Amino acid sequence: MKKFIITASLLLSPFATADIFRVFREDDGSTNWQWIANFSSSILILALTYTVLRLFVSRRQAHQYNNELEEIRAQLEKRVLERTATLNESNTLLSESNKALEAEISEHLTTTSQLRQSESYISEILQSMPLMLIGLNKDNQITQWNPAAEEVSGLAATKVIGKDLWKCYPEITVTPNQIDEAHEKQSAVTIKYSQRGQFHFDITIYPLKDQSVTGVVLLIDDITQRVNSETMLIQRDKMSLMGEMASTMAHDINIPLREMLKSVKTARQGLTDESFDAVALGETLEDSVIRGQQAKSVIENLLDFSGSGGDAKSIASIADIIEHSIELAEDVLSVTSGLRFQDVDVKREYADDLPDFPCYTTELQQVFLSLIRHACAALGQIDDIDHSPCIRIAVTQLYDDIWIRFQHNGETLSDEEQQYIFEPFASQDKHNDQKSMGQRLSFTHFIITEQHHGQIAVVSDNGNETIFSIQLPLK
Repeated sequence: MKKFIITASLLLSPFATADIFRVFREDDGSTNWQWIANFSSSILILALTYTVLRLFVSRRQAHQYNNELEEIRAQLEKRVLERTATLNESNTLLSESNKALEAEISEHLTTTSQLRQSESYISEILQSMPLMLIGLNKDNQITQWNPAAEEVSGLAATKVIGKDLWKCYPEITVTPNQIDEAHEKQSAVTIKYSQRGQFHFDITIYPLKDQSVTGVVLLIDDITQRVNSETMLIQRDKMSLMGEMASTMAHDINIPLREMLKSVKTARQGLTDESFDAVALGETLEDSVIRGQQAKSVIENLLDFSGSGGDAKSIASIADIIEHSIELAEDVLSVTSGLRFQDVDVKREYADDLPDFPCYTTELQQVFLSLIRHACAALGQIDDIDHSPCIRIAVTQLYDDIWIRFQHNGETLSDEEQQYIFEPFASQDKHNDQKSMGQRLSFTHFIITEQHHGQIAVVSDNGNETIFSIQLPLK
């Protein structure tokens, strides 16, 4: 609008109304059209040149702008691709996260279900336990009180939870000092409480670590019935063992007494004869004295054994014990099937530097005496004039144990006999004849396993030797 106003002003001005070709007129007033044409051509050429230059510059600028736009477009496309890839990656990660979250939620639900089942299972165990279970916190206040505790104490759980144990149940045999001891040791404390002939309890105090609510758990087990049953079994086994020992001793005494009575009768019969052989009578009486001495040795051995029942363990040499048992066997053991103990070849193999160890000396002597008696009975059953009865005793030390190998070449044991040889005999036992009772070694097994915490085993094969292996701990 501004340019239009300026142009109009110039056209309407006096200069605009003047002769525009004045500069091209000749002196005579004629117009030089050639000059006008040249001038117009020049102006047109300049205008065209300017226009071309402007078009060229504009084209270059347009080309530059197009390049820049292409670069911007490429950058935008690249950014779009990057953003698209990022979004795809994010979507993939999000999808994976969703799957992982779903799996975690599923696992959490499974774990929660298992925890609920475990909690229910533990709760059922606590509710059905035959033992009294009492939970205490650090202030000795009750946190657990199962149905067994309710039944024994007569107090409902709802009335004792959160209260002091000894105020609610002063009859309990556990003391606060014992609870403190479990806390200090941070380990289980076991207490045995009993009133002879009435009741027996096993009490265990378990301290719970890293627990803010419950400090200890008490388990109180009424073992009265079990103790009474075990006592009855022990008494029965003792009676069986005593029966075995009495049977063996009676057998050892019976033979010399029987022979002694036979000799006395022979001597009495000889004295009634008008002509008697004084020498033969003297030999008969001497034999009676020997048999009487043998019976006396059996009784003295029994008295020594019965008098040592309450003694404590003493330090002794296993070789000395075995040697003393062999000497005792020479006096105590009776003649069996025509075999004298003096006719048995006893071989010893003692390792060097065998240590002394704590043991019940008299009881171990009875063990080896019983084994020698058993061996003599087996050796007497061999009916072969070329047979050389032999007993081999080997003693070695292995680590913290003494190992004794006792073997003989007498009659071997059958598989069935090996099965019951260490078992006490009973009146209803089908194997309780005189022979099997004399060969039972239950008392020997009791002394080795119960009194000395060792082991004894037998291996016997038909046609081979019988071997007893004994392991005795040195400590």
